[in-house]
Amino acid sequence: MKKKKVWLLTILVVAVISIITGHSNSLKAASSLDKDTLTMITSPDYPPYEFYDTKGGDRQIVGFDIDIAKTLAQKLGFKLKIMESDFNGLIPALQANRADFVMAGMTPTPERQKNIDFSIIYYEAKDTIVAPKGSNLKQPQDLSGKKVGVQLGTIQEQNAQKIAQKVAGIQLKQLNRVPEVVQEIKSGRIDAAIVEDTVAKGFAQANPDLEFNIIPSEEASGSAIAFPKGSSLVEPFNKVLQQMKDNGTLAKLVTKWFSENTTANPASSTSAKGGLNLDFTRILPDIPFILRGIPLTLLFTLLSVSLGLIWGTILSLLKILGIKPLTWVANAYTSVFRGTPLLLQLALVYYATPQLTGYDISALQAGVLTFTLNSGAYMSETIRGGIQAVDKGQSEAAMSMGVPYWLMMWDVILPQALKNILPALVNETIGLLKDSALVSTIGVVEILRSAQIVGANKYIYFEPLLFAGLIYYVLVMGMTLGASALERRLRESE
Repeated sequence: MKKKKVWLLTILVVAVISIITGHSNSLKAASSLDKDTLTMITSPDYPPYEFYDTKGGDRQIVGFDIDIAKTLAQKLGFKLKIMESDFNGLIPALQANRADFVMAGMTPTPERQKNIDFSIIYYEAKDTIVAPKGSNLKQPQDLSGKKVGVQLGTIQEQNAQKIAQKVAGIQLKQLNRVPEVVQEIKSGRIDAAIVEDTVAKGFAQANPDLEFNIIPSEEASGSAIAFPKGSSLVEPFNKVLQQMKDNGTLAKLVTKWFSENTTANPASSTSAKGGLNLDFTRILPDIPFILRGIPLTLLFTLLSVSLGLIWGTILSLLKILGIKPLTWVANAYTSVFRGTPLLLQLALVYYATPQLTGYDISALQAGVLTFTLNSGAYMSETIRGGIQAVDKGQSEAAMSMGVPYWLMMWDVILPQALKNILPALVNETIGLLKDSALVSTIGVVEILRSAQIVGANKYIYFEPLLFAGLIYYVLVMGMTLGASALERRLRESE
C-alpha cells in the first residue's frame, strides 16, 4: 500500500513538473532575449488583416493579424510595438533587423524561405479573380489576352506569374497597394486583378460593379509569421500558435474578422452609373484622422528646410573658397545627390543605417536626414549663385576695413544673397512640402498616407485623395502668401 502511495506521489510530482516546465518553456522567450518588447512590422492597408481604425481621428492599427500578435506577445511575456511599411519593404526591414517579426498575411514561399524564416500556417486563404461584373472571368484560362493587376511583392504576384507561364497573352501590372489595383480595374486600364478572397470580398461589397471568383488552388497556401533568418522566436511562436489552434482562439478570431464586413461603408454600396461617383460624405467620419497628418508634414518640412539651408550654405562656401580638395568634395557630393533618385536615397538611409552603425533610426529621422542631405545639394547651387550675385565691391570694402572673411560672409554677403534667392528658397520649401509624401513608403503617416489608409479602409479611392490634395494646396498657398509678405518687408529697406 505504501509503495502504491509512493508511486502515485511520484507520478503526481512528475506531472506537475512537466506542466510547469512546459509552461515555462512557452514563456522563456522573454527571458532568453535581452529585451522585454517585440517589434512587429506590417502594412496596415490590407483589411481585415491589418488596417487603421480611423474613427474619431484615432491612429490605432487593428485587425486579425494584430489580435494574433497581441495574444502571442502576452503569452510569451513580451510587450508589443507595431511599426508599418509598404508591403514590399517588410522583408528588407527584417533583413535590416528593424523588426523582430512580420505579420501581413504573408505566405511562406520557397523564394522567401531562402532569406527569412516562417512560423506554421495560421490561416488558409485562396486567390480570386476580381473583374468588372459580367466579365465572365472565372478561371485562369479566361485571362488569356488580358491585362491583370497584382500587388507588388505578394504571393498573388508570384501566382499570377505562374499562371502567365501557362496561359498565353497575359500582361501583368504590378502596383504597390490593393486599392490601386482595384482602381485600375474601375478605370479600365486593366481587365482583372488577382486578390486574396477575404480582401476581394470587402471590395466587392463596397463596389457592386465588381465581382470575384475563386481560383482553384493547386498547392497549399496560407498566412504565416515571418522572422529574420535564424531567429530564436520561431519555436516559441509555433508553440503558442498551435495552442491557439487547439483551444479555439484562432477560430474565434477568424469569426470575428472574416465572418462579417468590418470596414466597408454601407453608403459606398450604391452602384455607380458613370463618372467618378464622388460622395465625400463617406469620408466625413475620417476627416480628423487625415487632418492629424498635417502637423507631422509641417514638422518634417520645417526641419528639412532649416537643416538643408544650413548644410547648403556650408557646401556653397566650400565651393567658392578656392581650396581645390574642398571644392572637389562639395561638387562630387552635389553630383551624387542630384544624380540619384530621392526615393532610393530614402530607402538606403532608412534600411542601411541600422546595419552600418547599429543605430535604430526612426522613419521620421531617416526622412529628415535624407531630405536635408538632398535639399542641401540643390540649395548649395542656389546659395552659391546668390553669393556670386552680390556686388564684389561689398566684399572688397569689408576686406579693406580688416573684417575677417567668415564675419564678412555672415554679416555682409549672406544676408544680401539670401534676400536675392528668397523666391528660389520658397520654391524649394514648397517642393519639400509636397515631396514629404515620399516618407509614407517607410511608414510615416503624413497627409497622403493618412488619405490612402482611409481609402483602403473604405474601399474607395478618389475622395480621400482629393481631400488630401486640397490640404496640400491650402498649405502651399499659405506658404506662398507668407513668403510674399516677407519679401515685401525685405524690399522696404532698399
